[in-house]
Amino acid sequence: MADMEPIKITTFQAYLFWENAEKNLQNLSLRLSGLKEKTDLIILPEMFNTGFTMNVEKCAETMNGKTMHWLYEHAKSYDCVIAGTLIIEEQGHYYNRFIWMSPDGSFVHYDKRHLFGMANEDQVFTAGTSRIVLNLKGWKVCPMICYDLRFPVWSRNLGAAYDLLVYTASWPDKRSAHWRSLIPARAIENQAYVIGVNRVGYDGNEIYYSGGSMCISPMGDVVYYKPEDEDLYTFTLNPADLLKSREQLPFLRDADHFSM
Repeated sequence: MADMEPIKITTFQAYLFWENAEKNLQNLSLRLSGLKEKTDLIILPEMFNTGFTMNVEKCAETMNGKTMHWLYEHAKSYDCVIAGTLIIEEQGHYYNRFIWMSPDGSFVHYDKRHLFGMANEDQVFTAGTSRIVLNLKGWKVCPMICYDLRFPVWSRNLGAAYDLLVYTASWPDKRSAHWRSLIPARAIENQAYVIGVNRVGYDGNEIYYSGGSMCISPMGDVVYYKPEDEDLYTFTLNPADLLKSREQLPFLRDADHFSM
């Protein structure tokens, strides 16, 4: 952990316009222009350019599409990483794909592993097969997407593989109690910071999203929590706090060593 630095993170709990990439990207650009301080990472909700839709014929883009260009332009402009998911079409398959876009235009992606069968996501999209761990200012960052939150084996932090677990989501209000319970559980059991970024407002299916974006410490303490309203918020995580929690309660070393 000697090479880890304090990291500044900005979450955007956004209202999303249904299946309207142009309007969403305009709104995101407008709101991001209100950033008052330098940040290292901006995290956007799941399917931030369209809302959580199965209408892939209308909403899918390619890896050279307008939203990828938007991500690069804004990562370069704000000199930080920007991350979120969008619908990508690739070789006849559709993916709910998390993009980690760096200021230099390089990017890494993670495809959603657990597809939400109750919305027929598994009938439309192709599931990812591997998770990734990224590096930012010495922090090991593991991205996940929404429904992945319900499957703790997939996020198991064997060997302290990551320091920060990120969930970008479209999590409905009617199951918000599960969201509020599972994110702290993932933080405590994995001795890592966990950030969940949700959206707000109604979608085109009249499903209501109440936000509840949050950051929870390895000890289960609330660093940030915001229900209901659209919110752009920046906070700092310090590696010394992470190290202290793992030294005081070194139970990761006693974990069962299984993987998938």
